[in-house]
Formats: sequence, C-alpha cells, structure tokens
Amino acid sequence: MRLSLVQYHDGAGTRAVAAIRDDGVARVVPGAASVRALALAAIAAGQGLADAVAAAGEGDVVDLNAVTLLPPIDHDDPAHLAMTGTGLTHLGSAEGRDAMHRAAKVDAAPTDSMKMFLMGVEGGKPAAGADGVQPEWFYKGDGTQLVAPGAPLTSPSFALDAGEEPEIAGIYLIDEAGTPVRLGFALGNEFSDHVTERGNYLWLAHSKLRPAALGPELLVGDLPADVRGTSRIVRDGATVWEKPFLSGEANMSHSIGNLEQHHFKYGLFRRPGDVHVHFFGTATLSFAEGVQTQAGDVFEIEAAPFTMPVRNPIVVAEPAPVTVKVL
Repeated sequence: MRLSLVQYHDGAGTRAVAAIRDDGVARVVPGAASVRALALAAIAAGQGLADAVAAAGEGDVVDLNAVTLLPPIDHDDPAHLAMTGTGLTHLGSAEGRDAMHRAAKVDAAPTDSMKMFLMGVEGGKPAAGADGVQPEWFYKGDGTQLVAPGAPLTSPSFALDAGEEPEIAGIYLIDEAGTPVRLGFALGNEFSDHVTERGNYLWLAHSKLRPAALGPELLVGDLPADVRGTSRIVRDGATVWEKPFLSGEANMSHSIGNLEQHHFKYGLFRRPGDVHVHFFGTATLSFAEGVQTQAGDVFEIEAAPFTMPVRNPIVVAEPAPVTVKVL
C-alpha cells in the first residue's frame, strides 16, 4: 500500500499531518501535529511509521489546495536539522560535471569528477556486509535553509548561478540510542551555483551553501528502483527548458545503503533527536545545456510515485555586507 505524509497549516493556523493512501485522498492523521512527533512516538512504541499512522485512525478529508503546505519534515529547532548531499551517484551524472571541470584544465587527463564517478560505478553497490567506495559529499545548511512548497529559492547577491538539481532526498530521524532511522523519501530541488563550482572544483563547498526545496510529500517505505520524472524551468508562464530525469537505484552507480553508510559513519550525524535531509544526486541539469536562469523563473519538478510537484520561484537577495567586530 502506498502511503505519503503531508504537513500543513489549516485555515486557523493549526499544524496538522495528513496521510495520502492508494485512493489519493488526503485525510487527517488524528493527534499528529508534525511528522517528527509522529515518528518519535512510533519509535517509542516500537512501531513502524506506517503502523503508527494506521493505529491513529483516519480523520477528516483535507483539501490540500486550501491549506498552507509545509516541508514534509522539519524540527522545532532548525539548528538540529542538517541538509547534506552526495554527487556523481547516478549513471550519466559525470558527463556534465566532467565537461564543466575540464573547461578549466589544459591537459587531457581524467578530471577528479570522472575519477570519482568511475570509482562509484566499480564499487558503489557493495554486497551485503561489504564496504563500498565513499561518494562525493557536501553540506548545504541547517533547517533555516529548507524551503517550503511554493516559497522562493533565494540566491545570494554574490552568486554566479542559480541552478536546479532534481533529486530524491532521504529523510532521517536519529533515535535516543543514536541510531539513524529512515522515515522515507521526498522529491526535491538541490539548488546550487554551478558557475562557481566550474571556476574551481575546490569551490564546490561554496556552490552548495544554498537553500533547497522539498515537495510536500514524505513517501513512507521503500523508494521504487526506477523513478522517472520531469524537470522544467518556466519563465513568464512559458516553459523555456524541460527534460526527463531518472533516479532510483536502477539508475544509480551507488546504492542508497552505501550513501547512508558513508554519511552516518560520522558520530556527529548520529545525535539523538536530530533530523537529516540527505540528497542522493542527479544526472540532469539545465546548466549543462547552457541554460541561464534568472530571477522570476520557476522550477517545476515532478516524478511518480510522488503526486505533487516541487515548484519554487527564484529570487535574488539584496547585498548584505558583513562586518566582523573585534572585541
């Protein structure tokens, strides 16, 4: 049975959670004010998340077009939500990155991007119990950088690019024993600055310190092995770029388990109560096809089995000079 969870504010501003099952109808999960609280209760009761939702029963039908949708996961203290990701994890994902980084090289030697991609192809899906090769990894920010459905993706005034990355993100909660618990998956846009990255691969960390958006749904349970979707850019009501994208393990050079292992092997990321949003990578970028985005453009990303898209406009922040004081 398919199950997705959606967080929202109703007309009175009250937080609630709705469940979407096979019939596609959203119904209130009684007693649940947040997905995190629901998951904590499930862990305490020794239940799976789907079992906890079933035990809560079915509330009233919710018109999701008439409420304010929230990200499918959050934390009361945004400092305890970490957004991270891995790159060069999808079959074909090296092509655009290799071309991007080769432009700055004068020799024909393989780029670091291509080397890392090939390492993943060879060792990114280890047998059970074996160690797989570690992927590229990056940090995006804390919960303050998580953008709600429909809200703007803000590009800093100093950014050189504002590019989309259609991806699947794993959603995790760390239990009291310090064990990562996967709650499910969300469709997302891992917003990045590809021009900065192209300038020098060592600027990858800078290029990733950007907000990111998730679609409204948390897909509970396993991710299908073959996920197919569409990413597009809409400008003044017209589509200026559109391309299909693939995800799921059948289209990846790393297994999800391998990516999880190399993220959560660090004790820093196993702090009880914390939430993690971890992006698994993509092979589809408008930047790789020469598209330049601009303020006002709208990113639209959709993919089954998610029933609602990720849709966010671009805005550019005003310059905010920083002054460092000395005590």
